[in-house]
Amino acid sequence: MMCELFGASSSTSRGLSRWLVPFRSRGGESADNPDGWGIAFWSGGQPSIEKSPEPGWESQRFLQLSESVNSPLVIAHVRKARHPPVPGMRNTHPFSHRCCDREWVFAHNGLVSDIVDWPVANPLCHPVGDTDSEHAFCRLLAGIVGSYDAADHDQWLGRLEHLAGIIATAGKFNFLLSDGRILIAYGDDRLHYLEESDKHGHLALVATEPLTDDSWHPFAPRQLRVYQEGTLLVSHLPQGSADRFPA
Repeated sequence: MMCELFGASSSTSRGLSRWLVPFRSRGGESADNPDGWGIAFWSGGQPSIEKSPEPGWESQRFLQLSESVNSPLVIAHVRKARHPPVPGMRNTHPFSHRCCDREWVFAHNGLVSDIVDWPVANPLCHPVGDTDSEHAFCRLLAGIVGSYDAADHDQWLGRLEHLAGIIATAGKFNFLLSDGRILIAYGDDRLHYLEESDKHGHLALVATEPLTDDSWHPFAPRQLRVYQEGTLLVSHLPQGSADRFPA
């Protein structure tokens, strides 16, 4: 097992306890991810991030947040420490870095340890911790900084997808990423989605493993899915090969 992810995109602020509470139990109780928990949730376009290197299922604060968070956009993570193989606050997801006048949040499941030695053409951000995950995050941001446009997704999302495919060649690379407007989910080998509409509007959920008995669907290998306000904007499958990181 290598960490687990949870993401939500909704057309309205809403509580997510139905899914966050069972996700919390994946942090060392119902699954072997005892090495930290974290959650990012947005209000007014700005993220609040809380996290701890303690087991998620033992954390009363994580339980409180799981039951009380009310937001249109959420990214959460429970960690199985692999790189480095010890818990620690600096290495607990989600991570946050600034790019293109926005605050970005990222969480990763998998292992791409070789990436720490890959070149970075534009060192936009510098990892605070030691994880391969945060190194990958910084490389993604460096790769889109020249093309990001909040009003036009096509060019920079294509660039992001290409870079994600390159990083995935180093191992397993499932991730959630957000600029505070959209939820980007990349499923290398282990991710599921659930989309529904109810009296509150549209809702899209992404999780490593299904969290309820609803009709969750697996991502295709290396599929990119992008949601805004609970609605699917982009669903791409890999095109061609991606075998080299730009120097």
